[in-house]
Amino acid sequence: MIMKTRRNNTTLTLKVKEALPKDVGRAIARLDPQDMKVLGLDVGDIVEIEGKRKTPAKIMPCYAEIRGKEIIQIDGITRENSEIGLDEKVKVYKIDYKPASKITLSPLTVSTALRGDKDTRYISSLITGVPITSGDRIRATLFGARSCDFKVLDTIPDGVVLIEPATLIRMKTKEPGKERTAKVSYEDIGGLGAQIQRIREMVELPLKYPEVFERLGIDAPKGVFLHGPPGCGKTLIARAVANETDAYFTSISGPEIMGKFYGESEERLRKVFEDAKKHTPAIVFIDEIESIAPKREDMGAEKQVERRVVAQLLALMDGLESRGQVIVMAATNVPNIVDPALRRPGRFDREISISIPDKNGRLEIIQIHTRGMPLGEDVSLEKLAEITHGFVGADLEALAREAAMSALRKILPKIDFEMADIPYETLTALEVTMDNFLEAMREVEPSAIREFFVEVPDVKWEDIGGLENIKEELKEAVEWPLKYSDIFKRANTNPPKGIFLYGAPGTGKTLLAKAVANESGVNFISVKGPALISKYVGESEKGIREVFKKAKQASPTILFFDEIDAIVPKRGSASTDAHVTERVISQFLTEMDGIEELKGVMVLAATNRLDLIDPAILRSGRFDLLFELPKPNEKTRKEIFKIHTKDKPLAKEVDLGELAKKGEGLAGSDIEFICRKASMLAIREFINKKPETSAKDGFPPAVGHGASGGSNQKPDLKISGKHFEEAIRIVKGQQNRRD
Repeated sequence: MIMKTRRNNTTLTLKVKEALPKDVGRAIARLDPQDMKVLGLDVGDIVEIEGKRKTPAKIMPCYAEIRGKEIIQIDGITRENSEIGLDEKVKVYKIDYKPASKITLSPLTVSTALRGDKDTRYISSLITGVPITSGDRIRATLFGARSCDFKVLDTIPDGVVLIEPATLIRMKTKEPGKERTAKVSYEDIGGLGAQIQRIREMVELPLKYPEVFERLGIDAPKGVFLHGPPGCGKTLIARAVANETDAYFTSISGPEIMGKFYGESEERLRKVFEDAKKHTPAIVFIDEIESIAPKREDMGAEKQVERRVVAQLLALMDGLESRGQVIVMAATNVPNIVDPALRRPGRFDREISISIPDKNGRLEIIQIHTRGMPLGEDVSLEKLAEITHGFVGADLEALAREAAMSALRKILPKIDFEMADIPYETLTALEVTMDNFLEAMREVEPSAIREFFVEVPDVKWEDIGGLENIKEELKEAVEWPLKYSDIFKRANTNPPKGIFLYGAPGTGKTLLAKAVANESGVNFISVKGPALISKYVGESEKGIREVFKKAKQASPTILFFDEIDAIVPKRGSASTDAHVTERVISQFLTEMDGIEELKGVMVLAATNRLDLIDPAILRSGRFDLLFELPKPNEKTRKEIFKIHTKDKPLAKEVDLGELAKKGEGLAGSDIEFICRKASMLAIREFINKKPETSAKDGFPPAVGHGASGGSNQKPDLKISGKHFEEAIRIVKGQQNRRD
């Protein structure tokens, strides 16, 4: 029997912290390089971690931001193997180990579906290099976020061994009834570090150290209320808390409590709490709590059962009998319809908002969901985190899944569907590229702004002729706060809150808004002014509130109000719906500059009737910058002609400068129409002149550069000066009729 021995007598006692998402399942422990020197360790050495149980791990240095704190970073699997929790102390020391000649594993998770020796060899390749000892749990990450957990039943030789390519693996058949789903640890939750810390204070501290609260002379917190948009991780947090604590955990899904017999629903609820009391310390988790505890004042006389269930839940949480060491956690995405009596201290002591993740949170989540994914070299997770504004955790999981499906479609033609199964060797050739992720983004919409989601058009700054000063101001107001946020913090300066664009029709107000949204890369919510106005009392104001609420949730966001004069006309003007208009304006004013600060939202507005806008809207602090878009001068008109004639087959005699002179008084939209109309006139002439070259459908077989149409004759479609002059004449004639 080979005994493990320490190479030296040095032992360190360190505090346990969460591992990095990328280290999960790899049996890696990260230490401060100074601690590694004390223990005489090099990168890749094996140490033993001693909690209530001993388990081995491979050493890696931790990152600079957490050095000097006497901590060790290990994942949930290693913590379970050493029977230790977060923030507890473990002993760490260097040990000798042997290569494993043979190990026996038993599958633990439901997802494991082994189909013979080939699969066993594949599993062996995934866990090569992992140090183990008998009784440990180890994880093999297969594809994407799918993983299989195994228990180490036996090792030859005994003691700490390292799995090598030559190690023989014997797989024991899974015992019926012993299956379980893969455990969720804190490392499997991204972007919610602050919320998890607050929940741990509420849940773990009272269960582990009740004497602290007795010494302070206070009751320990007994309830945590989680609320936030769907898909942000509320239920996932509850599952992680259940797995990370030693407490008894029981879960209630709201609808399963309801029964058809009188008193049955209340009895089921009482049984859940009685069961938890028998197994204290315990956690009761109520998912979708709004289904069993809605506001009683909103219930009609026919909903007596729901009233009694709410009353029973109130009594169980804070009745005459103490519920002891039973902590209640609840989750909902509609907190405002939950009965307010539940949301007072003593029942739910702390309400925690699980918000939409920011850029750093999204990066953590993407790293988790691509942990086992075969990523191509061109994949930049940082870039994906930047462009996925408004995506919640569930959206990012769907994005990773769709990207993998996009990669899979490329090899589908190569798969023989008559095979009993696809060998893992074929699957290892799969690679997920950045193009797969970008293709997946067309399929997955951000949940946070689904109702208002707009596909940002592909408009660049160079697609807008002239207006250089306004473009520069918009870059400074919108792009700089996003790109150089640290500089703004250092200067203690807030960026402008609103930008107002006004001018004659067709001068490019909406086009500028599209370019700002595209160039800044943030969420873009477009609101058509009249669409918010409703005939029902209070609905118009509610529409304004919802739009601003969504924009704040999905920040950073550009909120664009087109034709804003329909929403905020001057108050006091003669109108049949004056009261509605005044309420809408008041709501808009308070959203822009009320007690609640508008963070991460840039409001853009456009109108061609500045004289109709309420003056309170235009003051500094609401719309800080007002830009008038003038009709283009001759130089600008030439630039606009150049943009709209790009890649068109122009005749040599066409002089854009001359066209700009002739277009005196025309707006940008007029010039765009002239270029389009001139093209149509040239196409008409070409088709009428060469009927013999027409294809079956009546169009020439070759129109444009480089097309041959099966003959050596070059296409002679050209847009000449006469076509432009005819188009200008048409536009000016239309202008005269309008005037």
